[in-house]
Amino acid sequence: MANETSMSNFILLGFPTLRRWHLSLFILILIIYILTVAGNSLIIVIVRISQQLHTPMYFFLSNLSFLEIWYTTTIIPKMLETFLTARTTICLHCCFVQSFFHFFLGITEFLILTAMSFDRYIAICKPLHYATIMSRQLCSLLALGAWSLGFVVIFTQAVLLLKLPFCASNIIDHYYCDIGPILKLACADTSLVEFLGLLGTVTIIPSSFLFTVVSYIYIISTILRIPSSKGRQKAFSTCASHLTVVTILYGAVLFMYSKPTAHSSFSFNKVVSVLNTVLTPLLNPFIYTIRNKEVKAALRKAIAK
Repeated sequence: MANETSMSNFILLGFPTLRRWHLSLFILILIIYILTVAGNSLIIVIVRISQQLHTPMYFFLSNLSFLEIWYTTTIIPKMLETFLTARTTICLHCCFVQSFFHFFLGITEFLILTAMSFDRYIAICKPLHYATIMSRQLCSLLALGAWSLGFVVIFTQAVLLLKLPFCASNIIDHYYCDIGPILKLACADTSLVEFLGLLGTVTIIPSSFLFTVVSYIYIISTILRIPSSKGRQKAFSTCASHLTVVTILYGAVLFMYSKPTAHSSFSFNKVVSVLNTVLTPLLNPFIYTIRNKEVKAALRKAIAK
């Protein structure tokens, strides 16, 4: 009981096996973080000031970029601290807040990408009705629905997590407050919290993945029916960036959960988590600018001004 009431912070272990590389990793991750924030901020600004980018696709892209900025900001600053100090502490409630925003933003990212899949499906398969269906009102509702559902899915689990007592060790074997390591430190029954987490995961991720796959089956079949090769190439180029981002995100998630539970480890999960928390947010702005003629044209126009 004394341990339960006196615990006021957790200790993040980070990457203890890579201690001799900590300074190099700190510099690398810091550069990645700066590029991620700058790249996603640039996309938001370009979409905002460029009239030709005021379309549903770029509206959702702005939402995605805004999300990525906060997703990385939730995790990376504390991660950088683990490279500089031997014992990185985080207050109890700060840890819960970090965990909440990490999963809230993560779930919301899947939902926004699903909305973007729907947008691409309408654009390719129903081009004559695109302007009517993808109205500003519907786009706003889809975006609001993604953010709201992401919040609701995580909120109940977060409230239950706050009520858990913690005893004995306060060491989290991770570089951020992941829900799994936190629950290992609880000295009470965590089955309800685990069930809600599993329910949210199996409801959101597989359903969004299935919707995206079905959408692209229809998209690809429609593109293949276009008679000219130039027309097929133009149609595919409009969804190539989104398809690339979706493949990277779901690929990392499937890779993480493809390893049998009996053989999984926090070390393995930490490495795979880096793909989602560090690399994917960095790649998104590059993918959407390098492979997108409209964004590049808007960027050149903004620089010329």
